[in-house]
Amino acid sequence: MASSSIARCLSSIKSFCRFLCNENYLQENPAEILESPRLWQKLPRVISPAEVSAILEAPNPDTSIGIRDKAMLELLYATGVRVSELIALKTSDVDLRVGYLRTLGKGGKERVVPIGEIAQNAIEVYLEKSRIILLRGQLADEIFVSRLGKKMSRQGFWKILKNYVLLANISVNVSPHSLRHAFATHLLEHGADLRSVQEMLGHSDISSTQIYTHILEKRMRQVHDQFHPRAR
Repeated sequence: MASSSIARCLSSIKSFCRFLCNENYLQENPAEILESPRLWQKLPRVISPAEVSAILEAPNPDTSIGIRDKAMLELLYATGVRVSELIALKTSDVDLRVGYLRTLGKGGKERVVPIGEIAQNAIEVYLEKSRIILLRGQLADEIFVSRLGKKMSRQGFWKILKNYVLLANISVNVSPHSLRHAFATHLLEHGADLRSVQEMLGHSDISSTQIYTHILEKRMRQVHDQFHPRAR
């Protein structure tokens, strides 16, 4: 059995034994001495930069929907925000002049994340050419709206992404969270430090970001082999 399955079974046994103790069927809990196995955190398969580019280039730039989808995908990959944060973004949360966005993460914790020039340009095109058409004369605080001019749902964006994954001929499963993982992984592979990535992801604890440390270990080995005078 996998360690996660063993942990679930042990949890059930311990809960049952606590119940027996509470009901005076047992004087002592024999399961308290049982130790749960260590659970390993698994990093989902990271899509490559080429696969990300294929997805980002899939939307049709000649349609209002395609322009909107392009802006959303570029922003998701450029900032690593959660999909719930993406669809909740308001026009006042994005400052294209300085190239930053402000978002509220888990626990209502606010953070500021740089956007990047490519995503910034995609949003500008969306605001100039597409959003007003999708709104159909309605008003909305959210920067990204559905084809009916309403706030977009998480499920709606998931379907959008799934469609572009198929158009990009990518056979592996890709979710909105996959782009968030790709954002963090590609940053670290190109030299970013773990603390900065933690801040941009909105992790309150560095331990949440440490699933990416294997990337840093690989890079440190490459740096050591390349620059240490007695590495070879």
